[in-house]
Amino acid sequence: MIGADAATYGAKELERRPPLLTRRIAWFLVCSVASFVSFYLLLAVVPLYASGGDENSVAAGLTTGVMMFATVLTELITPGVLTRFGYRLGLAAGIILLGAPGLLLPLSDGLPLILGVSLARGAGLAIVVVAGTALAAALSPAGRRGEMLGLYGLAVSLPAITGLPAGVWLSERFGFTAVFLLAAMVTPVALAIVPMLPNYRPEAEPGSHNVLVALRSASVARQMAIFGATTVAAGVFVTFLPIAVEGDTSRVAALALLAQTAASTVSRWVTGRAGDRYGAARLLVPSMALTALGAACLIAIDSPLAVIGGMALFGFGYGGAQNVTLALMFDRASPHEIGKVSALWNLVFDGGMGLGAVGFGYLTVVTGYPWGFASVALILAAAVVVSIVDRRREHVTAAIPAPAV
Repeated sequence: MIGADAATYGAKELERRPPLLTRRIAWFLVCSVASFVSFYLLLAVVPLYASGGDENSVAAGLTTGVMMFATVLTELITPGVLTRFGYRLGLAAGIILLGAPGLLLPLSDGLPLILGVSLARGAGLAIVVVAGTALAAALSPAGRRGEMLGLYGLAVSLPAITGLPAGVWLSERFGFTAVFLLAAMVTPVALAIVPMLPNYRPEAEPGSHNVLVALRSASVARQMAIFGATTVAAGVFVTFLPIAVEGDTSRVAALALLAQTAASTVSRWVTGRAGDRYGAARLLVPSMALTALGAACLIAIDSPLAVIGGMALFGFGYGGAQNVTLALMFDRASPHEIGKVSALWNLVFDGGMGLGAVGFGYLTVVTGYPWGFASVALILAAAVVVSIVDRRREHVTAAIPAPAV
C-alpha cells in the first residue's frame, strides 16, 4: 500500500507540474533552431574546403581550432555583454557574426581568408550559445529544468541532424559555393525571430564578471573536466571523420555524422526527462561509458559498420553527458552564477572541440587515424573514472547530516 500511495502521489505531482511549452519558450526554441542551421551546415564542410582535397589534416584542424579559439575568448566576456545590452541585441549580433561571414568564402580558398571567417563565426557562436543556454535555464518551469535543457538540446541538435551530413553531401554534389550561400541565407530568418523574444537584461552579478570564479566549486570543476573529454572527442570526429573515410566510402562519413547527431538529440531529451525524475547524477557514468565504447569502435576505421555504429554509441553517450553535466553544474552553483555557469559550460564545449581538432591534426601526422582514434577512446575512458569518483563524492557529501543548530 505504501508503494501504491507513493506512486499515486508521484502521478499527482506530475499532473501539477507547470506547462513546459509556453509561447515565449516556443519562440525561443524556433530562434535556436534557425540560429544553428548555418553553423552545422558549414561545421564539417569548411575543414574539407581548407584541406583542398589532399588530406591536409593540419589546415583542416586549424579551421575548427581557430573558430573555437575565438568562441572561447568571446565566451569569457559574453555574460558582461548580455548584462549591458540585453538578450535581443546580443543574440542579433551573434546570429549575424555566425552566418554572414560565410558569404566571403567563395571569394578565395586561401587559408588566411578561411581562418578569418572562422574567427568571426566563432565570436558569433559564443554569443548565441551562452545567451541560449542561460535563457533555457531562466525560462525553465519549476521542477522541469532538466527537461527544459533537454528540449533546448533538441532544438539546437535538429539542425545538426540534417546540417552536418547535408553539408558534406551537398558540397560533393553541388560544390562548396552552393553550401556557403545556403548557410548564409538562413541568417535573415533567425534575425526576424529575435524581436519575438523577451528582451531580458540580466542583473549584474555580485563581484567580478570573471566567469572562472564558478570553478571555486570542486564539483563544478569535475563536471567541466568530464564534459571536456567528450567535447575533445566531438571536435575530432566532426573535423576528421569525413577525411579519414574519404574516397569510395565517403558516404559513410555522412551516415556516421547523421547517426551521431540523431542519437545525441534523442539522448539529450530522454536524459533530461529521466534526470528530473530520478536524479541527473545517476546518468553520468553510463553516458560516459557509451562515449568511450563508441570511440573505441572507430579504431576499425575501414569498417563502415564499426564507424556508423561507433558514432551512434558515441552520440547516445554524448547527448546524455551534455544534459547531465549542464544540469549538475546549474544545481551545484549559486543562483547568482547561472550566467557564468552557462559561459563555462559552453567554454568547455567549444574549447574542447577546438583543442581536439588542432591536437588530433598534429597527432595523426605521426600515428595515423586508427591509433589517433584509440587515443581519443583512452581519454574518454579516463573521464569515466572521474565520473565514478564524482558520483561517489557527491553521494558521500549528501549522506553527511547537517550540523545541529
